Amino acid sequence: MNTLDIKFLNKAKEEKSLRDYKGKYYLVINTASKCGLTPQFDGLEDINKKFQDKGLVTLGFPCDQFKNQEFDSAEEANEFCRLNYGVTFEIMDKVDVNGANEAPLFTELKRQKGGLFGSKIKWNFTKFIVDVDGKIIKRFSPTDKPAKIEKFLNNVL
Repeated sequence: MNTLDIKFLNKAKEEKSLRDYKGKYYLVINTASKCGLTPQFDGLEDINKKFQDKGLVTLGFPCDQFKNQEFDSAEEANEFCRLNYGVTFEIMDKVDVNGANEAPLFTELKRQKGGLFGSKIKWNFTKFIVDVDGKIIKRFSPTDKPAKIEKFLNNVL
């Protein structure tokens, strides 16, 4: 199955896939609202605004697997991101990114681009760039700052 066709839920619990957004490239992030890395939302929103007209779709997937650093609902996470960081990109339904209940999208992202811990995501704010064909072309670690992602996208888009 193509990465673009893997189903996930938006915050309204509606089934979606990357293909539904008709972007050319996708920035997919496992997010958390109460993490030391949460201020990255500022830079991620800047990337979203700068590159959305060039064909980038940015999607945040709240995850509560790392020290319970996410709100109970996607709606709360979305509101927090919008009010505190001006986030306009879509925040999806909460997901697991590791383990028996991990979201199929993250299973595929990790399969194509392993990280320091192989097929595991080690923390909040792991970021993936998916190309128009559904291939994961870059994985950024949680501590990679949005400026590094922007530099990469400047060479791709």
